[in-house]
Amino acid sequence: MKEKEIERCLKALANIRRLSIVRYVKKENESNVSDIANEIKLSFAATSRHLNLLASADILDREQRGLEMFYYISQSLPEPARRIISIL
Repeated sequence: MKEKEIERCLKALANIRRLSIVRYVKKENESNVSDIANEIKLSFAATSRHLNLLASADILDREQRGLEMFYYISQSLPEPARRIISIL
């Protein structure tokens, strides 16, 4: 893994809200934006921004189902993220 990829991954996880999101999604196996926002007590828009950042770092994958977007832990999770998420 290149240093830039490691940096992107670590920056994505270096936020208490995003760690809470990842912990919740890991526990639930998958979740939609509304449920995640309710769980972490954050607005839908702010939660979506955090989720987009986590998806762009290949930490979460997403799938559109009807009007809802569902998120789950990426199958191609970068190794540094895998190690961090394993202890959440």
